[in-house]
Amino acid sequence: MSRIPPLDTDVLEAAHPELLATMRAVYGAEPSTFGILARMPNVLDAVGRLSIAVMNEGRVGPGLKWMVAHIASMSAGCRYCSAHTGFHAADTADVDPEKIAAVWEFATDPRFSEAERAALAMALGAGQTPNATTDEDFVELRRHFDDSEIAELVAVVALFGFFNRWNDTVASDLEQAPRAFAESHVRIFQPGDAP
Repeated sequence: MSRIPPLDTDVLEAAHPELLATMRAVYGAEPSTFGILARMPNVLDAVGRLSIAVMNEGRVGPGLKWMVAHIASMSAGCRYCSAHTGFHAADTADVDPEKIAAVWEFATDPRFSEAERAALAMALGAGQTPNATTDEDFVELRRHFDDSEIAELVAVVALFGFFNRWNDTVASDLEQAPRAFAESHVRIFQPGDAP
């Protein structure tokens, strides 16, 4: 049970109809965490707009963005975000669920391209505390992405850094669809795990 109860959907709908409609388009539904964030309307609005800008805009495709969010969240140990990002990679970005299930093997699994490997290696390091990203990670990224695209990928990790801390701290209730997906396709990160 969430440590801070979310506002009722009716209250959310009345106060933030446009934002919720957009969040439903991005996430497929309004995650319970938005009901908690709604206790701070300006923060909900800012986080909602940032989510849309990071996840829906730019040149990097949504499938890779959701996989970057997924491995960064798993690296950070956030079960709520790990479930959501895996679910959304499959549900909204059409990434094969078996590819998501194999994400920890990205370095060797043939389903992952060299560009995906570079992005996921950066996300794995950036999701950890302390940050384990290296200069070599950026050398690899530059083989496949320009600096603007690299900035997009780092922005995904940074966005989910906020969500990882928020959701783990308030213990957001995991909705049924992401839970069901995670139970069958997401290997939750444990300390010491590595690809």
